[in-house]
Amino acid sequence: MFHKSVLPNGVRIISETLPHFQSVSLGIWVDVGSRDEDIDKNGVSHFIEHMIFKGTRKRTNLQIAKELDAIGGLSNAFTGKENTCFHSKVLAKHFEDLSDILTDIFLNSLFDPEEMERERMVILQEINMVEDSPEDLIHVIFNSVFWPDHPLGFPVLGTTRTVLNIKKQTITDYIKKFYTPERIIISAAGAVEHNRLVEQFRPFFEELKPGGNYKRSKPSIASGIRCNEKDIEQVHICLGGEAPPVSDNKRFPASVLNTILGGNMSSRLFQEIREKMALAYSVYSFISAYRDAGIFGIYVASSPDNVNATLEIIKREITRIKQGDITQSDVDDAVGHLIGGLLLSCENTESIMMRIARNEFVFGEYRSIDDIIKELRNVKASDVVDIANYSFKDENIVLASLGPLKESDIKVDITNIN
Repeated sequence: MFHKSVLPNGVRIISETLPHFQSVSLGIWVDVGSRDEDIDKNGVSHFIEHMIFKGTRKRTNLQIAKELDAIGGLSNAFTGKENTCFHSKVLAKHFEDLSDILTDIFLNSLFDPEEMERERMVILQEINMVEDSPEDLIHVIFNSVFWPDHPLGFPVLGTTRTVLNIKKQTITDYIKKFYTPERIIISAAGAVEHNRLVEQFRPFFEELKPGGNYKRSKPSIASGIRCNEKDIEQVHICLGGEAPPVSDNKRFPASVLNTILGGNMSSRLFQEIREKMALAYSVYSFISAYRDAGIFGIYVASSPDNVNATLEIIKREITRIKQGDITQSDVDDAVGHLIGGLLLSCENTESIMMRIARNEFVFGEYRSIDDIIKELRNVKASDVVDIANYSFKDENIVLASLGPLKESDIKVDITNIN
């Protein structure tokens, strides 16, 4: 059963009680991410995520780690384009201990300058790991090409230059601006009583002072090709166009299209490029959707000699769908795949905790799995054709590559998919 309480200052406390579970997943969320950063402060959201665990007035970073380990807590945090989350999963009997630890690190972190310098080096190593991973790096490059000069195109981790320039004052100013009560959600799922959840967090979070208004700017989509030459064995490619925002009802046929095109092993791109032609080991499609924008993308890695043959297949398969070469049976199979994944996620308290928090951020209300399944089952083949034409418009198709490839080597007019 879902419950929601709103403190007078705007902090939202939400939960889904699942009495047959023995565990509780708990998350403290903030509606802020890399898209809220200035170019010179790129990476500050992620830096804060790291520093939250590095000591408070009550606990050192070692004590935080030991206390979480002692209760068997599976603890982590992540920074995205639009949200930051600090979360953990424990047995229900350890809920109060976990609540105390998460509250302490969220509200009372010291951001000690010495710890900042150590963690700065850790983050720089994280950036270097992405630089050494072509599959990760090409997505960073693709975002920057797709949304040039807009924070949605910034890397979540920041860059070496910006991370080196982040100071304690940068962090405290950013927290004062964005870590405000109307942006905070406390979300829990599993063996938790809602009233107990509210009682645990209200005394600490009701004292937070409301902040000012902040409006995000909507990005403009670019088009064209950017080849980033690098001396590696394969060419890593991301290409794609516009996807519906996460709040748009077109997200349902978009999810179906993603599944049919490159979302599983029976998808058209996987079967044609990998299974039949053996042109690549890794190929898939993906959707990155946000409040007011989205990307419908395709990733593939192949040898330089296979790039044009691979692009021809991608263009052909998208064209087929745009022209209506899709049956209701294809749609129903994809819907069955998506529904199966949704129902399996209901067996995981962490997935539920994250789903209800994201629904609260986007819609301001609870959306049940049954509602989502109903929307998916209403998707028609014509809806999928429409979304293919929406996403792969000639004027909004972007291709980015990383590896031994020049733009002149590309012989397929991939930005013109009719």
